[in-house]
Amino acid sequence: MWTKEGIKADKEFYRKLFSLVLPIAAQNFMTAVVSASDALMLGMQGQTALSAVSLATQVQFVLNLFLAALTIGATVLAAQYWGKGDAKAVEEILAVTLRISVLITFLFFLAAYFCPKTLMRIFTNSSELITYGASYLRIVSGSFLCMGVSQVYLCIMKNSGRTLKSTVYGSVAVLLNLLLNFILIFGAMGFPKMGIKGAALATLIARVVELLLVLWENRRQEVVRIRLKYLRSPKAKLQKDYFYYTSPVLANELAWGCGFTMFSVIMGHLGSDAVAANSISNILKNVIACFCLGLGTGSGIMIGNELGCGNLNQAKKYGRRLCQTAVAAGALSGLLLLAACKPMMVFFAGNLTSQAQEYLKVMLWVCSYYLVGKSINCTVIAGIFCAGGDTRFGMCCDAVTMWVVIIPAGFLAAFWLKLPVLWVYLWLHLDEFVKLPAVYRHYKKYGWVKNLTQHG
Repeated sequence: MWTKEGIKADKEFYRKLFSLVLPIAAQNFMTAVVSASDALMLGMQGQTALSAVSLATQVQFVLNLFLAALTIGATVLAAQYWGKGDAKAVEEILAVTLRISVLITFLFFLAAYFCPKTLMRIFTNSSELITYGASYLRIVSGSFLCMGVSQVYLCIMKNSGRTLKSTVYGSVAVLLNLLLNFILIFGAMGFPKMGIKGAALATLIARVVELLLVLWENRRQEVVRIRLKYLRSPKAKLQKDYFYYTSPVLANELAWGCGFTMFSVIMGHLGSDAVAANSISNILKNVIACFCLGLGTGSGIMIGNELGCGNLNQAKKYGRRLCQTAVAAGALSGLLLLAACKPMMVFFAGNLTSQAQEYLKVMLWVCSYYLVGKSINCTVIAGIFCAGGDTRFGMCCDAVTMWVVIIPAGFLAAFWLKLPVLWVYLWLHLDEFVKLPAVYRHYKKYGWVKNLTQHG
């Protein structure tokens, strides 16, 4: 039964939710649009260029997994300490995260700059794709160094009441990337036509600008900023807590993400048509899924703030509403992807072989259903569970789903049974649904309803 208090509570819930989710989703959307623009513009250069860059960006995808784990770990603690009103602890969390992220991004830079062909051979045995992809990797590797600082700082901004400003800075970089893609890939405005190398250079310049914006913002802040004293000697208790909650998240991200990368390895050995269609379907799926991913991030911040304040019952109520919202968001996203299917087929018709077009059509249908499971799991596992420090369940769930069920069966289907490409693709996209029953049972135990700041 509807009451005035209930309606007021619903309005307050959705006000909080959308004030977090919409800016994050907008930034995710623009980032995905840049990836899509790379595909659209490179697709006009030919199927080989599109396939090569798609495989090369898997290296950045793996790096993003590390950064995602570090920022989720930071969010687990920062959201609760910010809800508690402890800005000093948030600064210390920022310092701990930066120390690790800078080291990891430096290692990725070294590998991508000095050994790009070796990395490309992991994903394909085509010498042409390896050569094109290596040229992209060597240039784009410099952007990894910038990401080690900017992505962590932007994450902390979202968790300390500066979500909109974080989105603005990220969006400036994204829009610049989009503009430079057009200029450098096609040679507009008097610039040389650079093709694949132009796409890589555009990404590098945009990441440098993003880093400069972040450093400028940091200088303007009095509260929650990068402080050398915390970088030199972070507080032992917070560092211990950070590693405790981040280690399972990192294992989770790697289990899921490296498993997802294995999808590209499998598809990469099924022919250029399969690679091209898979590349486009992934990009379109990522564009449409932006609200679902933003919902997951916003859920973590929202639940974390309530738990940090000690409002445990309110956090449980919010959790239930967030699950309902995730189902609706996934269904709407799937319908939107289906609606985009025909226009995309028309757009790519002249740049894909007829076989690749057939693959793409079915792949987009599969992705539309996949988004429902993705939305639920992103909100519950990466958002609600992590907000309460329950990071180990996701690690076990994804490790078992990916490496015990989906990937072995995918290799079996592709290379032993030699099933048609689309049957292999369908099997590889069952992971989100395989784990749903376990996720639901774990959610109902409410082990995630914890205040992590009580002993801080």
